[in-house]
Amino acid sequence: MRLVRAILMASSLLSVACGHKEEIVETAAVSAAPPVRNSEITIPAGSPKLKQIRVETVKTESVPTDEVVAPGKIEVNPNRVSHVSLPVAGRITSVLEKLGDFVQQGAPLLTVESADVDAAMSAYLQSEAGVNQAKATLLKAQADLDRARDLFEHNAIAQKEVLNGENNVSQSKATLEQAEAVKKQAGRRLEIFGLQPGQFGQKLVVRAPISGKVLEMNAVPGEFRNDTNAPVITIADLSTVWVASDVPESSIRFIKLNERLEIELAAYPDETFTGRVTKIADVVDPQTRTVKVRAEMENVRGRLRPEMFGKIRHVEAMELRPVVPAGTVIQGDGQNVVYVEKSPGVFVQRPVTVGPRVKDGVAILRGLQAGDRVVVDGVMLLKGI
Repeated sequence: MRLVRAILMASSLLSVACGHKEEIVETAAVSAAPPVRNSEITIPAGSPKLKQIRVETVKTESVPTDEVVAPGKIEVNPNRVSHVSLPVAGRITSVLEKLGDFVQQGAPLLTVESADVDAAMSAYLQSEAGVNQAKATLLKAQADLDRARDLFEHNAIAQKEVLNGENNVSQSKATLEQAEAVKKQAGRRLEIFGLQPGQFGQKLVVRAPISGKVLEMNAVPGEFRNDTNAPVITIADLSTVWVASDVPESSIRFIKLNERLEIELAAYPDETFTGRVTKIADVVDPQTRTVKVRAEMENVRGRLRPEMFGKIRHVEAMELRPVVPAGTVIQGDGQNVVYVEKSPGVFVQRPVTVGPRVKDGVAILRGLQAGDRVVVDGVMLLKGI
């Protein structure tokens, strides 16, 4: 009997001890769980914090879906650049324009003193004398022919003499034609040089072939230049310029010839210029994996200068998307979030997917829709609560 009581008492003590242990474990588990934070933020109506928060309704705007953006640089239009060289070897006697000057087509740039000029003048005078001599020979041959025909009609000479006279006239006419051709050639050379026939010692005047700005000047008075291939002056018509850009290989399919591009320049951050695609390279740069694209831009006012940096933008398609001010979106828990007003004074954090920038705002691809009210001022205040 005593043994039975002892067994019953030990069983009851064991059950009490086990129940106490389970209670301790359960209590510890509850106390170790992290506190659950309420996602809603409520600010009382009379709180001064509420006055620091500004809420706006989300609106939709046209946002580019397929867009190409690449760095660009202003270049001189190579189709409107003239590299002026000396037509003859000689000494530069005067330079009439300076670096950076604007010159009109046909304006004198510099003067040259050259022995080739006198040689051209001498060749012209010789050709002129040759023409006069050929004319005199033809007159004599024609007179001899007329006399021979008269004598032949009176049976004073043989017909052979008449035939010889006719042959001499034909040869004299051919000689005259050759002499006149030589004179025209020599005269044309003087015309190209801009010289007046018959005057030795003239200085050759080099004139501007196009209107534009003098970009390079390699001419100095008194300098003798023997190389007629090396340019001494470079003139560029900057009424139009090119913008060159290296477009990524993956985006070149969006750009076509004669399409319109938007250009933004660092020199004019608040302006957008337009250009027309004129050249697309036929090969891909193996180092950068880009394709060179050039667009022509109007530059009537002369504000666009070569070597200016900027970027090009090409939009393939547009669609309506919610747009919010850039300061509305912040980083929270590794993602982009905005604060949406559920009711006056009650705000909730909502994750969003951000799209391309639109002027001073940013497009939202997912997470918002038109009509939602979001916090645009005081976002950081809500984040700190």
